[in-house]
Amino acid sequence: MKQYPPPPPRALPVTRRRIPAFHPVPLSPRSDGWTHERQAQFIGCLAESRSVLAACRRISMGRESAYRLRKRPGAAGFAAAWDAALGKRHKPVDLSSAKSTGLDAATRYHSGLLQVVMDAGRFVAIRRKADHSAHLQHLAQLDRACAKIGWS
Repeated sequence: MKQYPPPPPRALPVTRRRIPAFHPVPLSPRSDGWTHERQAQFIGCLAESRSVLAACRRISMGRESAYRLRKRPGAAGFAAAWDAALGKRHKPVDLSSAKSTGLDAATRYHSGLLQVVMDAGRFVAIRRKADHSAHLQHLAQLDRACAKIGWS
């Protein structure tokens, strides 16, 4: 009787989680604090490890400060990206609305959107994207303000 080797083990399928683009939480600039890039790195590391503590250690930040950042005003997009990175269901955030993001058009325009890039379950890069709808909203607000004081 012929002996066949056992079949090779099947590779487990990589779960693909789509992490939504988000506006970074606006903070005063500090070199040792939560910069925009560090916020995106945290989300990427969180998606990779699925552990808040491991992600915080990897970017040299504290776990408690991460939870405080999530609760700050204007952190709706960051919180939605956090939930998506952990594979939890989250309420979608309308990025073009000041009501749902908690950020005004000028802040959304200046900070832009951060997109975490994942490849085969690994954090690869961060892309910064312009928020064109926030730019148009900000210009419309400036036009209305100029019209109100008589400038044309």
